Amino acid sequence: MAVNIKPLADRVLIEPLPAETKTASGLFIPDTAKEKPQRGTVVAVGNGTKDHDMTVKVGDTVLYGKYAGTDLKLDGTDYLIMREDDILAIV
Repeated sequence: MAVNIKPLADRVLIEPLPAETKTASGLFIPDTAKEKPQRGTVVAVGNGTKDHDMTVKVGDTVLYGKYAGTDLKLDGTDYLIMREDDILAIV
């Protein structure tokens, strides 16, 4: 993915994975009941700070808080930009 955004310091640019459209039992979820995705793929990573080295890298699939980050739309694609501290886990 070629994105012309370079996050600063300890920030990470994430492309959210699409929301689930079907339950495990096979029921379809209507658009009004879909929840905001909490998983995504890291697209770009900042350099970190002198006190904080970055642990995530481009291509990692991560879990983050439901309301973490700032929404960003670039060339028709939705992204989230957030601090690395807002990432809960690498999957």
